[in-house]
Amino acid sequence: MIENLIHTRNIGIMAHIDAGKTTTTERILFYTGIIHKIGEVHDGAATMDWMKQEQERGITITSAATTTYWNYNSQDYKINIIDTPGHVDFTVEVERSLRVLDGAVAVFCAVGGVEPQSETVWRQADKYSIPKIAFVNKMDRTGADFFRVISEIEEKLYANPIPVQIPIGAEEGFEGLIDLVKNKAIYWQEEEEGLKYFYKEIPKDYIEEANEWRDNLFEKLSEYDMGFMEKYLDTPEEITEDDINNLIRKTTLDLKFVPVFCGSSLKNKGVQTLLNGITAYLPTPLDSEKVKGINPLTDKEETRETDENEPLTAFVFKIATDPYVGRLAYVRVYSGKLVSGTQIYNPRTKSKERVANLYRMHANKQTKIDSISAGDIGAIVAKNLKTGDSITLSDKPLILGQITFPEPVIGVAVEAKTQADTDKLHDSLRKLEEEDPTFQVVQNEETGQTIMSGMGELHLDVLVNRLKTEFNVACSQGKPQVTYKEAITETVEHRETFKKQTGGKGKFADITVRLSPASKDTLGLEFINSITQGAIPKEYIPAVKKGFETAMFNGPLAGYKMNSIKIELLDGEYHNVDSDNLAFESVARIAFKNAAKKANPILLEPIMKLEVLTPEQYMGDIMSDITKRRGNIVNSDMKNNSRIISATVPLSSTFGYVTDLRTLSSGRATSSMEFLKYDEVPAEISKKIIDTITGKIYFQ
Repeated sequence: MIENLIHTRNIGIMAHIDAGKTTTTERILFYTGIIHKIGEVHDGAATMDWMKQEQERGITITSAATTTYWNYNSQDYKINIIDTPGHVDFTVEVERSLRVLDGAVAVFCAVGGVEPQSETVWRQADKYSIPKIAFVNKMDRTGADFFRVISEIEEKLYANPIPVQIPIGAEEGFEGLIDLVKNKAIYWQEEEEGLKYFYKEIPKDYIEEANEWRDNLFEKLSEYDMGFMEKYLDTPEEITEDDINNLIRKTTLDLKFVPVFCGSSLKNKGVQTLLNGITAYLPTPLDSEKVKGINPLTDKEETRETDENEPLTAFVFKIATDPYVGRLAYVRVYSGKLVSGTQIYNPRTKSKERVANLYRMHANKQTKIDSISAGDIGAIVAKNLKTGDSITLSDKPLILGQITFPEPVIGVAVEAKTQADTDKLHDSLRKLEEEDPTFQVVQNEETGQTIMSGMGELHLDVLVNRLKTEFNVACSQGKPQVTYKEAITETVEHRETFKKQTGGKGKFADITVRLSPASKDTLGLEFINSITQGAIPKEYIPAVKKGFETAMFNGPLAGYKMNSIKIELLDGEYHNVDSDNLAFESVARIAFKNAAKKANPILLEPIMKLEVLTPEQYMGDIMSDITKRRGNIVNSDMKNNSRIISATVPLSSTFGYVTDLRTLSSGRATSSMEFLKYDEVPAEISKKIIDTITGKIYFQ
């Protein structure tokens, strides 16, 4: 068991869109023998981009898992790989994948360098303390610059990159690599799709540069290990490959350094040596920290070893609907062993469920297996599991930490075209909600419309398309609408009495509350119970809190959700006969509505972080256009022969921006956008939104 885990790697491949992440994964599958023909992203034939939408658009939309094997130093290694999307609208797929992985490969474009989504996924990996190696791809492209990317990793990601390879040539002249550990040059046989590669002496023109970067590698390793430093200074000829590799591995696992590889996946160069790096430097399941959780029976923290003899502890990181198998839950088993036929316990629902089938995944294909052991990843068929659920045994439960998902920022109305499609639409939307935690569906009480909300225009466009093609629902959609939020800016005290007499038993509840803006970084309701001397019985307090939580979904200005608020329950009265939980829940809802109106409520809008890469000649027009959209220019830098404009801009001003940018730059500028924060809507715009909200129609 331990021997198996030593030779197991659970890794994710992450990058900015179009850095070549899926192409790299395809080459990994080809060179490890999982597929026998390379599928290209641009042809819509990539194995891991199995969804029709992914094939049509040439982008990864959903994370895909697979298992492959690689022989390194005469030892077979098992590698569980999750290929994640690069587009910011699907960042949830990266987040939930990283939650269960031990290591990551960050792919960078040798031309684009560290791009906005590169920073986002890097931060996500840092959040979970995941060791990383970097792969600078597309060394064959015009404008490729390996050493500039190294500098950007250092400056923009605040990381400590150590090249373990440097390129021989660049752009059209990219020929091979120099392995700084072996101190040899590597070349690939292009006529055999790069299947074979061989080592040669370093070309004379590159010896000086290779020596310089090998010294750089040794100096950085010396900073970490005094014993290595002494050997490097006194007897450098005694330093072996194992010495170097073992120390690189240590520094990587300690998050001190990021080994950097390079190549061109499309031209079949550098992928096998990247695989060697994955097995040599990234952690095993045994290297990761023991899994921690809260035992709901004791409310105390417990840890479990990565061992199949420990109690079962697993985590659900993804739900997917398969037309043949049904509802699949992707799981990482941290301890114990999940065996087909096992009865599992879900601490969230306090329910048991028998697992019928277990699968090893390969994109959208499954291979049935008998068990999933500690340290491994697989999928199970289960009815009642959700993303973020823990799987344990009923007598030894453990709740693992949840994943925090961002709130949707954009909505669109969707409507079935025929009555027959109405039920099918709601069933399909429910399935999509189960799959994607950043996708929400609500019913607009005023208009009766179904509003689906997500992370961006592309996100919603893909989901609507899936409804039509995958679920065969004939539906129409409205124009995208911004998901605003509400907040209060002042502190108020308010007393509310709820009294209802119907002849028999009545309803009575009385509360005095203080509403104020929530503490910094607090999400949801910050509830403080300051009741003394039994003014309200303890059993009614949860009902008061529930009433406030419910009321937060409808703000006082325009009915938008309030993300956070602080409410202190100061005093109250009750009646021995007429008071009950429902009365106190009702009085809390009414109190919230009346008090929030007096606390100077404001409307908040999503602000996006925008980055535009443009030839300098279009810079003035593009910056002027951003300003017209209520945007703020944050910075303007040179990159190669182009300008990078960084700005913040309200989401409401960005609809159709890609088309407008294309017009402004004759199709030569590109942009990327990601959610940054919520901020106050200017008063005059806020008034317009509020004035028209009662007649709000999503279809126009």
